[in-house]
Amino acid sequence: MGASIDMLSSQPRVTHLPHTPSPLILVRLAGPRDRAEQAQLSGHCFKKPVTAEALSWRYDQSPHGASISLLSGPEGQDGVCGYACNPRLLVPRGQRERAASVGETGDVMTHPAWRKHGLFRALDARAMQESAQRGWPCVYGLPNRKSAHIFVQMGWRVVGTIRTWTQWLEPDERARALRRREGRWRAWTAPWAFRVSRRARIALERSEALQAPRTTSRVWAHVPQEVERIARSLESTHPLVLQRDAAWLQWRFLQGVSQAFQVQGVYRADQLVGYFVLQRPTSEGVVWLADAAAVDADAWTACAAHALRQARAWGACALRANAIDEGPWGRWLQQWGFTPPRAHDHLNVILYTHDPQHPVAQLAQDARSWWFTDADRDDETMG
Repeated sequence: MGASIDMLSSQPRVTHLPHTPSPLILVRLAGPRDRAEQAQLSGHCFKKPVTAEALSWRYDQSPHGASISLLSGPEGQDGVCGYACNPRLLVPRGQRERAASVGETGDVMTHPAWRKHGLFRALDARAMQESAQRGWPCVYGLPNRKSAHIFVQMGWRVVGTIRTWTQWLEPDERARALRRREGRWRAWTAPWAFRVSRRARIALERSEALQAPRTTSRVWAHVPQEVERIARSLESTHPLVLQRDAAWLQWRFLQGVSQAFQVQGVYRADQLVGYFVLQRPTSEGVVWLADAAAVDADAWTACAAHALRQARAWGACALRANAIDEGPWGRWLQQWGFTPPRAHDHLNVILYTHDPQHPVAQLAQDARSWWFTDADRDDETMG
């Protein structure tokens, strides 16, 4: 897995802005001491605030290794363009001996005053150079529709799309307001979406009630090592899965700066058979289903039923989750009564391949084979 950023060394790339006089622009690797500078740049670029502490958690503390993070800017000044590539450990077809670290791009940002100068292309080239040196067989990212074509011009491929699915819990004004944001047609069809979710929720609760023995759920303060059995089951069932061991789940959901998540284990006769992760309600009344895994179909049903009850107990109007179109996680969401947004409301899944012969890179060429939840995204929180 990735070495410390401070251990990576190479000469900075030099480029020039196409103006006269041309300031000298340097691309440099960023380390732990640069997190405050990166957080400041992020504040200029995005509405969603991020702290140096949060970036340190994201870039420096993952059990899967340290991130590649880059800054570029005029010589001797703070960075005006930033880029990160965060390591993810992927398991192909349940074969952990063939698992490989790959990168996920994130925090792609350029100060508004420095946009349209081609600074990002130099950062992307440097990030791909560094990821190749680490031996990562591929790198993936989730750009929006406006920026995906820029990546394609630089050698990336679009391998899938990802959309937000919703289980409507309460047909109140908060839920209707969420539908109205998507246009008149979505607002007009809101009653249909609410009925779809309600029917599926009733069917789910009936199926759970027929299970014997009944399941219970417990909130985790620490992720137990027993979760290894569930992780292995997930890996053996799906072609490409991010490794979800206890240390990674603890870091991802219980050690983050936001403290926004609740993780619950699902038990059958005191045996752990599944878990689910919820992000607590947003100001709009939305709870996010960030991750889930189970050992069999009955356990999956129980996980979904417990998650829905918890979201309703919190007073949420909707439970949401992101999924790759036609992927396995999306099929579970659809079965549980989640409805999709408009077709064009999506992110692209893009891939840059270094080693086309590696089994992880081969499986990654079609995102529909990935097991991919919000746990696998670079953002700590959703919404």
